Amino acid sequence: MKNSLLSLVIASALLAGAPLLATAQTAKAATTSPAAQGSASKLVLDSSTRILTTLEARRAEFRKNPATLKQFITGEFTRMFDREYAARLVLGVHGRGASDADVKGFADALADNLMSRYGTSLLDFNSKLRVRVKSESALPGNRGVKVSSEMLRDGGEPIPVDYLMRNVGGQWKVFDVMVEGISYVQTFKNQFDTPLRQKTLPQVTAELRSGKLQASGNN
Repeated sequence: MKNSLLSLVIASALLAGAPLLATAQTAKAATTSPAAQGSASKLVLDSSTRILTTLEARRAEFRKNPATLKQFITGEFTRMFDREYAARLVLGVHGRGASDADVKGFADALADNLMSRYGTSLLDFNSKLRVRVKSESALPGNRGVKVSSEMLRDGGEPIPVDYLMRNVGGQWKVFDVMVEGISYVQTFKNQFDTPLRQKTLPQVTAELRSGKLQASGNN
C-alpha cells in the first residue's frame, strides 16, 4: 500500500489532478458543488476533465509513442505545477544561498526524472474513479490555499487528496500534493537530505540528470 500511495503522490504531483480522473461527465457534475466555485478548486476539476479527455482519446497513440506522452505530460506539468517553488521546499536548508539557476536546474532534473519513471503509469489509471471537492481554505501565513478533495472508488474507502496551491502572476499553481497525508514535498525532502549533505546541489542535480540517482521517494 505504501508504494502504491507513493506512486499516486508522484503522479498527482506530475499532473495535478490526473490520478483523480473521472469520466468527463462526472468531473462536469462535480463543478456544480459549492466547493468548486473557488477558482483554485475549479482549476483542479477543469484540469482533470481536460487531462482525462486527452488520455482516453490518445491512449493508444501514447502507448506507441512515449515521446509524445512525455511532451503532453511536460506541457501539463508546466501549466499546473510551480516546480521551482516546490524545489525550494524540497531542498529546505540545502537550498539556502543557492542561486536561482541551481534551484531551477534541480527542479527541472527532478521533474524530468519523475516523468521518465512514472509518466507511462498515467495510462493505467482507473478512469472510473470519481472526484469530490470538499473544501477550499486559506493556508497559514497567506501562502495560498488548500483544495481538499476525495478520490471515490467502488468497493473502497474514499482516499483524501489535498492540493496546496498559490497564486503566481494571477494564476493558481500547485506546489504540493498530499495523498492520505503523504506529502510530495516532504517525501522528496526526506529522500534528498542525505545526498545533499554529502554532495553539492549541482552534483546531485547531475546525478538526477544521468539517472545515477532516481527520485523514488525512498529514504
